[in-house]
Amino acid sequence: MKMLTSLLVACAFALPLAAHAEKITVAAAADLKFAMDEIVTEFKKTIPGEDVSVVYGSSGNFNTQIQQGAPYDLFFSADIGFPRELAKTGAAASVVKPYAVGRIVLWSATMDARKMTLASLTDPQITRIAIANPKHAPYGKRAEEALRAAGLWNKVEPKLVYGENIAQTAQYAQTGNVQVGIIALSLALNAELASKGGYALIPDNLHEPLEQGYVITKRAAGNALAKKFVDYMESKPARALMTRYGFVLPTDQAGK
Repeated sequence: MKMLTSLLVACAFALPLAAHAEKITVAAAADLKFAMDEIVTEFKKTIPGEDVSVVYGSSGNFNTQIQQGAPYDLFFSADIGFPRELAKTGAAASVVKPYAVGRIVLWSATMDARKMTLASLTDPQITRIAIANPKHAPYGKRAEEALRAAGLWNKVEPKLVYGENIAQTAQYAQTGNVQVGIIALSLALNAELASKGGYALIPDNLHEPLEQGYVITKRAAGNALAKKFVDYMESKPARALMTRYGFVLPTDQAGK
């Protein structure tokens, strides 16, 4: 009987702890893969025991899924326009905030991309080029804009292979399934890709800015962990990680 009483007392103390444990699922643009993984790891050190999981993919697809009730608590989009759509339709529980501006680059595992320009893609020896699908992936849309602005779209389009998102696009280039990929700078700077190939920045005056933004979804209204995470994204450690992966931060962009 004494043992049973002790067990009940222990359970009574454990229940409040369990009640306070929270969980969030983050839908994040694929360009954030490496930066966000590190940020989440560091965030968890500040609040041990909390559950933060991240799903990476195409911003356009996430936008549609959240509109249809997908169970995401936070949405970090590579195009700030998508979370703004959520806010307009009442699917957001916070204001939309910009968190970074992305850059696109030419990257190759089989050729020296450091010496390339967009015009290099017309070389007959280059027969397969990967970009993210412009229909729903912001990085693909900006790649198309840059190629059109450079007057190269019609020449390059027959060579294009489309990735579902920017991470899959990088994978095509990394494995050699294509000779060149137009990918996110944030992916090219990851150690795994950096050790296998070089990159050349695509001039950002050839495309609209890759302004990226986040929002807390309606599902997470009142979720304290979601609020703590977005606050951490604006902390010095998180901002330093974003900068290391080539993102231009909003304050830096304003100061240009």
